[in-house]
Amino acid sequence: MRPTPHRRLAATCAAVAAAGALALAGLPGSAAAQADPSATSPTTLSPAETASVARTSPGVLTAMQRDLGLTSAQAKARLVNEAEAGADAGVLRGALGRNFAGAWVGGATSATLTVATTDASDVPAIEARGAKAQVVDHSVAQLDAAKGQLDRAAKRTATRDAPVWYVDVRSNAVVVRAVHTAAAKHLVTAAGVGSSLVRVERTTERPRPLYDLVGGEAYYMGGGRCSIGFPVTKGTQQGFATAGHCGRAGTATSGYNQVAQGTFQASIFPGKDMAWVAVNSQWTATPYVKGQGGQRVGVGGSTQSPVGASICRSGSTTGWHCGTISQHNTSVTYPEGTISGVTRTTVCAEPGDSGGSFISGSQAQGVTSGGSGNCSSGGTTFHQPINPLLQQYGLTLKTTGGGGDPDPGEPGGTWAAGKVYAAGDSVTYGGSTYRCLQPHQAQPGWEPPNTPALWEAV
Repeated sequence: MRPTPHRRLAATCAAVAAAGALALAGLPGSAAAQADPSATSPTTLSPAETASVARTSPGVLTAMQRDLGLTSAQAKARLVNEAEAGADAGVLRGALGRNFAGAWVGGATSATLTVATTDASDVPAIEARGAKAQVVDHSVAQLDAAKGQLDRAAKRTATRDAPVWYVDVRSNAVVVRAVHTAAAKHLVTAAGVGSSLVRVERTTERPRPLYDLVGGEAYYMGGGRCSIGFPVTKGTQQGFATAGHCGRAGTATSGYNQVAQGTFQASIFPGKDMAWVAVNSQWTATPYVKGQGGQRVGVGGSTQSPVGASICRSGSTTGWHCGTISQHNTSVTYPEGTISGVTRTTVCAEPGDSGGSFISGSQAQGVTSGGSGNCSSGGTTFHQPINPLLQQYGLTLKTTGGGGDPDPGEPGGTWAAGKVYAAGDSVTYGGSTYRCLQPHQAQPGWEPPNTPALWEAV
């Protein structure tokens, strides 16, 4: 059984203390790094270790404290709790099956995990996992299907005045945000979605792509400027992931120093907002993004954080800013068209931040797409999730390393390092079958038996 919320806080304090001790000792914050080399059994990593919480950059923690109103201890506790909650939510998603209606974290330190279900008989199982249960009318599958109808209708319906829609698990509805409610109603009618599934919210926001934006480091395309999202590799070729609206295939780039850098290899926008650039031999991909004051922030992996989790963004215009994840699976209409599958956040951004890095703890989340508002009065920003981008182009995220040493044996099976897995995917490894709990790109050392935060034996 997982800890209940009040037990989870105690476990969090212990985990944070352990992480601090590791930092003082100058050792990496993972159990694998301390394992007895002579041990024959694989090291089992906790959710916090799998998410490399102990190796989270001080710059990320400082920005979380500033923007989320946290103390240092609360920021660390929040990351540990969010790693734990992500794993618990993944287990419950598999256990509840078609009744699953979403999960989210709450509280200053994300100590409370809420899991929704359409069947009241699931409540004991949810509470046994240490989560709060909420019984609702619609499953995530039903909400996703309704949003899919809106996505299809948007291809033949003007959505400039109803620019954002998403699955909101906390309100158990598909929310359509509209400048004019008539536009939202027209979209819903065209989609044929039942009114019980939809909630319309008024907004004055008109999101747009954040052109001329810089995330970690600036790069230039002719008269335009965007930012590197995350360094990647494709075989021996090095490059970086960025936003699709920044350039088309064949567009040449130069770096922050105006030195010739590379060429866009592929780009999708609208529909999605993803692209990647291959660089020349003068440039080397590193497992870092540019943090506060130019310090380097390590990227440990790409495990997707749950709704409600903390998230930070790097941008050269506005620097480091943090907020929380509002919704996954969002569609947003820009003047150029609609993009789907992006994540909506409370992080602010301004022109000059486009294409840049969204990171949660040490886990890459996505590249800046667009938004509304600014960092003076607040705003909303959308990011293209990194895992679909990596999968689309067959890229490997550059990271500081997996959770431990690769299994030295030859267990066989379908699991493979470098492959992107979605929640619910099944693999075999060492003669056993495992189900994926959280979306991520697999790394050496993250074999299914070693990472219960990511895989569940079935």
